[in-house]
Amino acid sequence: MIKLYNSKSLKLEEFKSIKPNEVSMYVCGPTVYNHAHIGNARPIIVFDTLRRFFEAEGYKVKFVSNYTDVDDKIIKKALEENISEADVSLRYIQAYEKVREELNTLELDAKPKVTDTIDEIIEFIDKMVKSGNAYEVDGDVYFRVNSIEDYGSISNQSLDDLQAGARIEENDKKESPFDFTLWKKTKEGIMWDSPWGKGRPGWHTECVVMIEDNFDGMIDIHGGGVDLKFPHHENEAAQNMAVNHNHIANYWIHNAMINIDGNKMSKSLGNVTWAIDVINKLGSNLTRWFILSVHYRKELNFTDEAIETAKKELDKILLALKNARIKLSLNNVSLTNEKDEESYKNFLNELSDDLNTPNAYSVIYDTVKKLNNSTRLKELDYNTIGKLINSIESMLYVLGIRYNKYDLSIEEKELFNKWNQAKSNKDFETADKYREKLIEKELI
Repeated sequence: MIKLYNSKSLKLEEFKSIKPNEVSMYVCGPTVYNHAHIGNARPIIVFDTLRRFFEAEGYKVKFVSNYTDVDDKIIKKALEENISEADVSLRYIQAYEKVREELNTLELDAKPKVTDTIDEIIEFIDKMVKSGNAYEVDGDVYFRVNSIEDYGSISNQSLDDLQAGARIEENDKKESPFDFTLWKKTKEGIMWDSPWGKGRPGWHTECVVMIEDNFDGMIDIHGGGVDLKFPHHENEAAQNMAVNHNHIANYWIHNAMINIDGNKMSKSLGNVTWAIDVINKLGSNLTRWFILSVHYRKELNFTDEAIETAKKELDKILLALKNARIKLSLNNVSLTNEKDEESYKNFLNELSDDLNTPNAYSVIYDTVKKLNNSTRLKELDYNTIGKLINSIESMLYVLGIRYNKYDLSIEEKELFNKWNQAKSNKDFETADKYREKLIEKELI
């Protein structure tokens, strides 16, 4: 049984997909006015891993994530650099795609952009205006929050709670301070014609329309960082309730934030850390391994000490696999496709408990220990070793860890044989020379 923590109900719930053996999942993508920071990398990794887990369990997954390429910050940067908004967006979409590629993520089924969805967005807003859920004032269109009875149900707060605890922007045009912008009249930057005059869409409408445009009705999972829960996801659900009479998704999944040395990442503190810089420094494997080492709903603290611990853990696993594969190759043993079913099943069982990656790591460590013990026996059980290798490699695949599957060439086998022969003959000077060559090839 797969269980996921639903941010809407604040409960761990049994996962039941809308369509048998299929999962529909949408994760809010970035607003492309700058490079992706390491906080942006966490949902990339978390939801790619969730997708891989579902596929390992036999589900067919449709995974969509968008690019918000219309925004005041994009317009500001375009004006500052005297280029078009499209040029700004393209630059950072390409940079974001590079991050996704470096993080070894599976290809998405669709990556819609706001600028390609404008007609659908205008049509969607017009439906809300005609139904009375939205209203127009001087070319701006606002959503009428009090037209939705359960507004606040996604973020688990009422309008009274919001009134007491939130600082609300003053706007004399709004009927209520909680009403939010669907269409913004503008005289600057990129704009489109609409029934309410020239302007551009509001952020909260864009995602809900792109979900409607890419899926058939409700979806199983809507994901993103916890910072999107309110107001973005709340406002998405409210609009969808107004038009389609449902809350978009059955399960709302939110990952926690990333801190840098115990501090929230912010421009004011000067600790914003770009994802590509982290990947270039640590490598894609260690970046993924470290981010998944903490449960996705817990804050992750980036420290040198924590990263070093993660590196040692991952290195031990990859070294065990390398040594075992080399041992099989030297004995001319070919791997079958069989896994150690018990360990692999235990691994998936841990992930089925709300994607509990720390517990899944424990299964990997136990399986690696079994592998190391099996390769130290005088009489090797190649079948058992092969199954353990396949099991660990399958686990790493679900976690998105790239692995070089060592299969020695004839020349490399000969080099090992010469090294072992020199040691047997106690010709240590010659043995050291062969050992140096093996080290150069990263085989020992």
